[in-house]
Amino acid sequence: MNWWQSIVLGIVEGITEFLPISSTGHLTVAEKLMGVPIDDPSITAYTAIIQVGAMIASIIYFWSDIVRFGGAWFSGLRDVSKRNSDYRMGWAIIAGFAVTAVIALLGEPLITGPLRSLWAVVIGLVGWSIVMFIGDRVGKQTRGEDSITVKDGLILGALQSLALVPGVSRSGATITTGLLLGLDRVSATRMSFFLGIPTLVASGLYQAVKEAKHIADGVGWASTMVGTVVSGVVAYVSIAWLLRYVSKNNFTWFIVYRLALAAVIIVLLVTQTISAT
Repeated sequence: MNWWQSIVLGIVEGITEFLPISSTGHLTVAEKLMGVPIDDPSITAYTAIIQVGAMIASIIYFWSDIVRFGGAWFSGLRDVSKRNSDYRMGWAIIAGFAVTAVIALLGEPLITGPLRSLWAVVIGLVGWSIVMFIGDRVGKQTRGEDSITVKDGLILGALQSLALVPGVSRSGATITTGLLLGLDRVSATRMSFFLGIPTLVASGLYQAVKEAKHIADGVGWASTMVGTVVSGVVAYVSIAWLLRYVSKNNFTWFIVYRLALAAVIIVLLVTQTISAT
């Protein structure tokens, strides 16, 4: 992989990781358009590792929240009287991450196998757009962040696993689930970030260790680090923009964009401009 390709993919990752439009889908299309073999193990590892840059950006952005939840969780373990909403949030994040981790490990063969297809991306984009539309309009949005429970975390973690299907979008899955659970848009979006931090950092580090040889022999660590840094810088800006956006708007334009992207991919596939795998 050339450095300019790594920079482009880092920008794509940074912009799309937290928006409900599927970062994996965008990366897959971008890789295909640049002639990068998406079935190469080093490319699969690269795609997972550069997500760490976006997660570092979210850790920096939400550092005060992370410290607050962590402090409340440890205090609550020692003193029952201190088990407040922040303590419950700590457990909700832990529970959600644990569920996602188990499902992701069991479903790992799908990620590198049949789901590495642009037709899977199309199905994910269209199918989950319908769910997003329903969630955005049916969700009561009467609950705030302080109402989140361990049960919510378990449900969100399970649905976050749908991101194994490229095109669904991890953030799209968790935000929509949050809306269906009654959370308001800002709370659902923030919870998506909180669940994403441990999930994607663990995923990136796991791939880095597991596929170290493939990265070294394929993409190369220099290009991987460039993509990671670029994704982090761009993601920080994306986080700030998204939180401002959802405080005043629904997800209609994201849904329209997802459907338009699916249509473009179908045209590219039908005209054989790019191949599905």
